[in-house]
Amino acid sequence: MTYKVLPGLPYPLGSTLDKNGVNFALFSKHATRVELCLFDHEGKNEERVELPYYTDEVFHGYIPGLSWGQRYAFRVYGPYDPDKGMRFNPNKLVLDPYCKKLTSPLESHPAQFGYVPNHPKGDLSFSREDSASVMPKCIVVDENYFDWKDISKPKTPWADEVIYETHVRGFTALNPDVEKAFRGTFNGLSSKKVVEYLKSLQISAVELLPVASFVTDGLLKSKGLTNYWGYDPILFMAPHTPYLSSGATSEIKWAVRTLHEAGIEVILDVVYNHTAEGNQYGPTLCYRGIDNAVYYRLKKDNPRYYEDTTGCGASFNLEHPRVLQLVMDSLRYWANSMQIDGFRFDLATTLARDDKNTFTRSSDFLSVVQQDPVLQRLKLIAEPWDLGNGGYQVGTFRPGWAEWNDQFRDTVRRFWRGEMGQAAGFAERMLGSPDLYNKNGRKTWESVNFITAHDGFSLCDLVSYNTKHNQDNKEDNKDGRDDNCSWNGGVEGPTNKADVLQNRFSRAKGLMSSLLLSMGTPMIRSGDEVLQSNNGNNNLYAQDNKVSWTDWGNVSPEGRKMLKLVQDLMAFRRNNPILKNDNFLKSNECVWFRPDASQMRSSDWEAFVRAISCRIRNETGNLFFIFNGFDGDVSWQIPAPNAHKKWKVILSTEKVFLRTNHVKVPGWSVIVLKEI
Repeated sequence: MTYKVLPGLPYPLGSTLDKNGVNFALFSKHATRVELCLFDHEGKNEERVELPYYTDEVFHGYIPGLSWGQRYAFRVYGPYDPDKGMRFNPNKLVLDPYCKKLTSPLESHPAQFGYVPNHPKGDLSFSREDSASVMPKCIVVDENYFDWKDISKPKTPWADEVIYETHVRGFTALNPDVEKAFRGTFNGLSSKKVVEYLKSLQISAVELLPVASFVTDGLLKSKGLTNYWGYDPILFMAPHTPYLSSGATSEIKWAVRTLHEAGIEVILDVVYNHTAEGNQYGPTLCYRGIDNAVYYRLKKDNPRYYEDTTGCGASFNLEHPRVLQLVMDSLRYWANSMQIDGFRFDLATTLARDDKNTFTRSSDFLSVVQQDPVLQRLKLIAEPWDLGNGGYQVGTFRPGWAEWNDQFRDTVRRFWRGEMGQAAGFAERMLGSPDLYNKNGRKTWESVNFITAHDGFSLCDLVSYNTKHNQDNKEDNKDGRDDNCSWNGGVEGPTNKADVLQNRFSRAKGLMSSLLLSMGTPMIRSGDEVLQSNNGNNNLYAQDNKVSWTDWGNVSPEGRKMLKLVQDLMAFRRNNPILKNDNFLKSNECVWFRPDASQMRSSDWEAFVRAISCRIRNETGNLFFIFNGFDGDVSWQIPAPNAHKKWKVILSTEKVFLRTNHVKVPGWSVIVLKEI
């Protein structure tokens, strides 16, 4: 078929549908020629159409008569000179960076490599094998209409935020309350019973692990494993197709609308620091074949190789304006078209590195986000580290950015395994980590507090295993974090010993209580509220199976008790604004006490105390907290209440009795009293 190609426009980038046809625009600074490849609905019968117009480094053309559903991709011509950073190979079909929908998931295949695998010259060789038959195709979509039914975003204040980190597939894959066809998809996430459950938890936001299209690499495939987490992206706007039971991207909008109607925000975990193309030995799928020297950070002294602060092969080059534009356009796409409420940025330090590969708070990325009229109103969360020099940046992002606070995680874990010398750090973490965040006008909520996340042990495994057990990943147990700050209570893994089980359950309650009683923004890992175990695997990235999926039909009695505790803690947090103060407490608003009701002295903090208490008092209330990270009971004297007032136990993880301002605090327990 002969297609008429009109000039069209160099913007917007990608494919843009109107009533008469489709405009295509692809940026490439160094390419010499671009062919638009059109396919039938089966993704076959390729027809090539050259995009002859080139404006502002954008190849573009408008083709009348094309409509939504059209399958397409590109072939990009230019020099193949890896020593100079050029890796063009028109034998490799490349995807549109602005694609909104793929025909199928992208599966790794040898034909996708721009060089000849196992060739003596390695990546300097040139592959003439065509990859079109093993590549998914982009689909022209119609984004013009969806009925949001005037349901607005919840716009939950940061001070009220409690985040629930979960996985679209793993959260509902085994849920008996979800229709089978919907399990593991956005339709499953928005099903009635699931939304009711989320509301019963009283969380304010779900944070979804990556939902943009990603790749399972050849090594995982050879082991019979898959990429479960999704931290190997290829396109930033096209959703991972298996998450759509209907095949339509509107399914995401439906889920977001349903969650918004329930008062629950949706935050996406996004990955812009690297792509699935990896280093010089990776495949040519998109950016490498479009303009490798622009999209990736190359070593200045040898551009055959890549700068890599991610551990994934090659850092994405957000220093280039067109690459930064792609990232910003994709964020605005999710925010505007999908009505997403916020983003968690994976390895965010990499995104804020300058042309010298140094992290800077004045980076182009942070500056552009801060002034963007859409994004500045959303929840923005940084994972404030990467693997490069100076990569650990907890507490140093700009005001207005929340950050994952791993110091909260590690200190609280150590306290609740009975480790000495943790009391002072524990106190800081419970008050929103003022040592890290009380500067430059930052707020308590900018510390995202967590004890567990997708990466690492579950809460159940944290108190059940001393070491990781990642044999299912088929890496000889060498993958995953070695230092987990965990303690098994005396027996490794499953046991029937009553004293060990009691110890584990008590410490799990202490950990969860510390999280939800802390100042800052708590984040709960999905499944922890019912004590889901992953059999000691602390790196579930490749376990798209029952090892990682939450088994809702097999919740233990302790899991049901933990669920009740979480609900009680959430209700307590909601009803006591003293824990949700934006600002850090003043010195006279929080006082720490010894068991005899005298105030803690400097020498006390330096001692190896394992049980501490504090009184928080301001115009919103007067609360007293006791945390016993010790395996024995402690006799505790409560400071006298105000005149005509008395203390009342309103929350306790173990049974206690208050007698005239005195309480025996059980080992591994948390007690909260309120002045009434």
